[in-house]
Amino acid sequence: MNEEILKISSKSNPNSIAGAIAGQIKENGKLELRAIGAGAINQAIKAIVIARGFLTPSGIEIVCIPAFTQVKFDGEERTGMKLIIKIEK
Repeated sequence: MNEEILKISSKSNPNSIAGAIAGQIKENGKLELRAIGAGAINQAIKAIVIARGFLTPSGIEIVCIPAFTQVKFDGEERTGMKLIIKIEK
């Protein structure tokens, strides 16, 4: 299974991210979003909710597992969030 990682910013469009989430879930069954900062996490969560709306009518339920991660940003280590999204079994 190829694991895709999408990096989200506070300027990311939730509808576009949601489409990418739905596509990756249908293709691979799993996806990881990475976000640093409250604005980016907000956009990521909105995208997950929208993606769930895309997938649920097809009978696909997803779950989100949040975790902290260390990310190199502008040459320094920062703590970010990773949101693992996968099909609920």
